[in-house]
Amino acid sequence: MTMSNIPTVKCGILSVSRDCFIISMSENRRHAIAESYAKKYGSLYEVKKTVENETDMLAAVKEAKDAGCNALVVFLGNFGPETPETLIAKEFDGPVMYVSAAEESGKDLINGRGDAYCGMLNCSYNLGLRHLKAFIPEYPVGTADDISTMIAEFQPIARTLIGLSHLKIITFGPRPQDFFACNAPIQPLYDLGVEIEENSELDLLVAYRAHKDDPRITAIVEDMAKELGHEGNPYPEMLPRMAQFELTLKDWMAEHKGSRDYVAFADKCWPAFPKEFGFEPCYVNSRMVSQGIPVSCEVDIYGALSEYIGLCVSGDAVTLLDINNSVPKDLYEADIKPSTSYKLEDTFMGFHCGNTPLCKLRKGGVKYQLIQNRLLENGGKPDFTRGTLEGDIAAGDITFFRLQSTSDGQLRAYVAEGEVLPASTHSFGGIGIFAIPEMGRFYRHVLIQKRYPHHGAVAFGHFGKALWSVFQYLGLTDIAFNQPKGMLYPTENPFA
Repeated sequence: MTMSNIPTVKCGILSVSRDCFIISMSENRRHAIAESYAKKYGSLYEVKKTVENETDMLAAVKEAKDAGCNALVVFLGNFGPETPETLIAKEFDGPVMYVSAAEESGKDLINGRGDAYCGMLNCSYNLGLRHLKAFIPEYPVGTADDISTMIAEFQPIARTLIGLSHLKIITFGPRPQDFFACNAPIQPLYDLGVEIEENSELDLLVAYRAHKDDPRITAIVEDMAKELGHEGNPYPEMLPRMAQFELTLKDWMAEHKGSRDYVAFADKCWPAFPKEFGFEPCYVNSRMVSQGIPVSCEVDIYGALSEYIGLCVSGDAVTLLDINNSVPKDLYEADIKPSTSYKLEDTFMGFHCGNTPLCKLRKGGVKYQLIQNRLLENGGKPDFTRGTLEGDIAAGDITFFRLQSTSDGQLRAYVAEGEVLPASTHSFGGIGIFAIPEMGRFYRHVLIQKRYPHHGAVAFGHFGKALWSVFQYLGLTDIAFNQPKGMLYPTENPFA
């Protein structure tokens, strides 16, 4: 399935030059970067106008915009002109990265010395004076090959920032009773540039019923059956109901995105949903996120936002899971300890009813929600509690993360890299055994101490570096991670 709901980045590179330096130095170094990038990574638009003054700056930014660039690299090929180079970030409508040239040879440090190492300091100072946001890599000075790698690493960050600036989150229904963990102050969303549209479950039900017998349902049913295969599709009679819901969400997205380009959903999925709609929405949610459209459970607005960030950063499907249950000691001793160095406290099970995409499961199929079946169908033969997508999550690297607002409207985030272990869970739902180094301490001194909700977003791969950069760019001052042993959290008892 194609990701149609995240931006495509067209990045340009623009060079600047202080007028007391040789302009060709900056231009030649810029061209070398463009050539290096083209060989290793692909297309990079090279802005021909080099900026020495404010008039040049306006012309260069116009050239980049006219070429369709939505992200820009400002390259200090020498010391650089402080005012014009920083005003680029103000005039350009999109994320901007600043990098600078390393000197090329000890044999050419008279006419060939550019002093961009020094110029980057003044550039940063001037960005601060103007309260302008820009991305600066960890070490922003390099050769052409070094900087082409920095530009490649900037692409997922730029994609995420573009996506957030054009995102609308659409919700249906208030959070379930006693789910205060899904509390979602709205003001911080607007502060991030994210739009929100809140609706009721009844609005969704009316729209769903209006799609009854829609001729487009057949094609979605066929696609579902093909995806699931015979073994994963024990309830083929359920597919038309679920296909009708998928179509409802997609039509609502098309009709309600308004001025925005991208959409994420946060839906109420229980307790009323399954009986009134006739199924559990989990499998549909899994299909939607596979196409780049997150649909978070339990009206978790910041969960949907986190999922969308993960989609943009990774360019791949993500999921939203409960940080759910501890791994039993006997399972750990038998299946984990002999083959890994993880402590029992480093492990936990991540679970949700069935929203993890099929492509991220070892083997999966449509089943029924055991807990809802007990609650709503008295544990009898499942009917409307069918519709989950269940199976063990495939082993591999993951990043567990979340962007969240506190109850008083302060944004904070956490990022923790780890893996899904190959050990079987022997349980139900979309579930996996996760291992994160020093998870026990992270659980206590970040997740509990900072009052994070039980939902976490999961990207399939290690994306901590990019996520951290995104959260920094967004202005977060509280970004937590799983600190290594010997690095104490502020609240950690040193004698424990």
